[in-house]
Amino acid sequence: MAVTVETLEKLERKITLSLPVDVIQNEVNSRLKKMARTVKMDGFRPGKVPMNVVAQRYGYSVHYEVMNDKVGEAFASAANEAKLRVAGQPRISEKEESPEGQLAFDAVFEVFPEVKLGDLTTAEIEKLSAEVDEGAIDKTIEILRKQRRSFAQRAQDAAAVDGDRVTVDFEGKIDGETFSGGKAEDFQFLVGEGQMLKEFEDAVRGMKAGESRTFPLSFPADYHGKDVAGKQADFMVTLKKIEAAHLPEVNEALAKSLGIADASVEGLRADIKKNLEREVKFRLQSRNKQAVMDALVAKAELDLPNASVQSEINRMIESARADLKSRGIKDAENAPIPDEVVRPQAERRVRLGLVVAELVRANNLQAKPEQIKAHVEELASSYEKPSEVQRWYYSDQQRLAEVEGIVIENNVTEFVLGQAKVSDKVISFDDLMAQQN
Repeated sequence: MAVTVETLEKLERKITLSLPVDVIQNEVNSRLKKMARTVKMDGFRPGKVPMNVVAQRYGYSVHYEVMNDKVGEAFASAANEAKLRVAGQPRISEKEESPEGQLAFDAVFEVFPEVKLGDLTTAEIEKLSAEVDEGAIDKTIEILRKQRRSFAQRAQDAAAVDGDRVTVDFEGKIDGETFSGGKAEDFQFLVGEGQMLKEFEDAVRGMKAGESRTFPLSFPADYHGKDVAGKQADFMVTLKKIEAAHLPEVNEALAKSLGIADASVEGLRADIKKNLEREVKFRLQSRNKQAVMDALVAKAELDLPNASVQSEINRMIESARADLKSRGIKDAENAPIPDEVVRPQAERRVRLGLVVAELVRANNLQAKPEQIKAHVEELASSYEKPSEVQRWYYSDQQRLAEVEGIVIENNVTEFVLGQAKVSDKVISFDDLMAQQN
């Protein structure tokens, strides 16, 4: 029997389902008989409870389960026969009037949209590239040296300079009152490294051990401490100790301490370059992928299934609450996060997912096993024991699915870049590393 599909609005459809009453009742009876063989009730031995007693106790719940199962099966069969790609769960309602011996239901649901991809050859995309130069290697070595620096106390008459570690007591007041977090003793920080606000560092720079100084400090309007943001405080700081930093020499000993196989300065620089090139590659892929995805969204025409958008909204809110909980926020699981806060991002994700899926289907851009294997090997190569990392990926289907998703996105990126009008732009290593992924 042909399935009649009624179009309600855009992606919304309706199908009427009919189920024979005797089929429902036969299934209910079958399940109750099976239950009677094992059910336990006071006053009866197991398996000896009369059927009428079992039906009285469990009949309603079993009937409800059977109805759900049978309606679900009927809907799946009808949707499959009509070759519909259903988005989300259908809304099922029983009709007030049904043919004799039948139970009739209306199933209202959404279908996935037809995705119309525009002409990608007219898309204009800026493709970034960057190189790892000697300056980038030098800066990385300086970071590694700073991470391994040691400190020695300066002479009593020495003044604090950038790079020194200082120990201070301080107290800040707003309108003559000390505020929360505005007072500390034996507090350490590194001068000139942005660990404190600029006015604070400027005040301490040039001081000697034993000296005190008062100064005004204006908290930025976007300061993380909301109670003091945008306000001016008066501080008094007493410098108790100054320690000069000592950075290790760039030599074989440093290379050895970093676990470089070729424990030489040349080996150290080569290892750093290799790691930086890997990071640059991933960052460029991310930036160029974003540009491609923006172009795809701009070129595609489609309606969004509300069910898919709402599902993504729910997932994003759940993720946000989990993040708040991990930070120790009280009652994070009940944090009020309105749908509208995340709706634009959820709609974009759903839109992009549908567009990418259509592009992959139409152009056979699925991830090949050898591509997944190569990507896992590349991810594992930066670890001390790559084989163990590879086993870690292959031991979990969810992790492999995430890798597969990345590979598919890379395939889409390369395909679109091969179709579009691409303009190449070289950016500096520093600019690339400063950009957020």
